[in-house]
Amino acid sequence: MIKGSMIAIVTPMREDGSIDYDSYQKLIDWQVREGADAIVSMGTSGESPTVSFQEHTDVVKAAVEAVGGRVPVVAGTGANSTVEAVRLTQEARAVGADYSLQVVPYYNKPTQEGLFRHFSTVAKEGGLPVILYNVPSRTGRDMTNETVLRLAEVPGIAGLKDATGDLARAESLLAALPKDSGFALYSGNDDSALSLMLAGGQGVISVTANVAPRLMHEMAAAAIAGDVARAREINERLLPLHHELFCESNPIPIKWALWRMGRIPSGIRLPLTWLSEPGQKRVEKALAAAGLI
Repeated sequence: MIKGSMIAIVTPMREDGSIDYDSYQKLIDWQVREGADAIVSMGTSGESPTVSFQEHTDVVKAAVEAVGGRVPVVAGTGANSTVEAVRLTQEARAVGADYSLQVVPYYNKPTQEGLFRHFSTVAKEGGLPVILYNVPSRTGRDMTNETVLRLAEVPGIAGLKDATGDLARAESLLAALPKDSGFALYSGNDDSALSLMLAGGQGVISVTANVAPRLMHEMAAAAIAGDVARAREINERLLPLHHELFCESNPIPIKWALWRMGRIPSGIRLPLTWLSEPGQKRVEKALAAAGLI
């Protein structure tokens, strides 16, 4: 089981939209040295909807090479086609990924039974342990706790990234899970990650950690260890970032923030656009408040 702060890493791109693999690997190396507990490649923050199948595999491979076995690599290999999700997962396994992050299929709105069968199939055929990802604000479909509990019993399904922001629901799920299940619950929201970890969650898959890997690692470690005062102290420092890094659609603000810190070039792929001037002012203020610039 992975515990702590996992970075939902961006995919650096040049101004023409081509992937900058050198910047990507340098960014990962810095993040791992700063305490990242895992690297999540090709998630939403990595602009996975805009890359080709080959680019998807190449980016995951580059992440594996940059990490060099120091921490686990989680590959975002979800799709709204079960066949495609299986293929992406198999390719990620072939290039050395340790886990698969599987988003609830988007747009086609499967039933709860459809979700159960989809994820069970990926776990059986993909070849990697699966972390489920429920983010109804993006997918248009919410996976219920009842379905998650069914899936927690499926071999190969390791945990859930919960981006609903509903802490009462997360606490209900934690209470319902068997104590020895080995199933992990991770926050998918930076602004409520501390509360979820204090309630018994095992970590966070974080956007903020892109720019503050050391602070997010220390906050998560303190929260999991029960050091509430230290965890809250760090979280309060990061709160402006938790909010402002979502002033426009992710990963628009976080890519600008990393560019402002000199970590990546200024590329982003349509239909996403560069952060607006008002957004830049907000994110810059939050970076300064956290002591990152």
